[in-house]
Amino acid sequence: MEQKGRVLPILRMGDARLLRVAQPVRQFDTPELHALIADMCATMQAVNGAGLAAPQVGVDLQLVIFGSGAPNPRYPDAPPVPPTILINPVLQPIGPQMEEGWEGCLSVPGMRGLVPRHTRLRYSGFDQYGQAIEREASGFHARVVQHECDHLQGVLYPMRIKDMRYFGFIEELFPGQQLADD
Repeated sequence: MEQKGRVLPILRMGDARLLRVAQPVRQFDTPELHALIADMCATMQAVNGAGLAAPQVGVDLQLVIFGSGAPNPRYPDAPPVPPTILINPVLQPIGPQMEEGWEGCLSVPGMRGLVPRHTRLRYSGFDQYGQAIEREASGFHARVVQHECDHLQGVLYPMRIKDMRYFGFIEELFPGQQLADD
């Protein structure tokens, strides 16, 4: 993924723009799209994110980026996820299996929650050049894709938590652990 660009401000929960349904990208391989992706990559890298959706930086488009090659300070035990630019995504669960896992979000800083997600899925969409992408994902990779794509539907992870006893501030939920703040 491109990494040159500006670090953009990230919208936080409570901002109504995070609750909108994003619009599909209609034109690929444009200077504007490449600039947005470069800015999103720079922003995600600056905050050690595992992913970032365009609505989180105030852009109402169906565009997400995600991926990590090295241990991420926010998710130190997570396996690597291939760096991906995914536009106009479509998700299809593979089987009914769900699993709860701890999630955080750059738009919900300092907090974590236990969120149920599909354990396996197939996702498709396009890269910034309009080339088709189709992959299968499981585990943390599948969780990241679902989390980021939720942003395109105006859904933040706390909306998916089933038991609010498992939602709170990082330092309260994980005392003594060194998880990076969101």
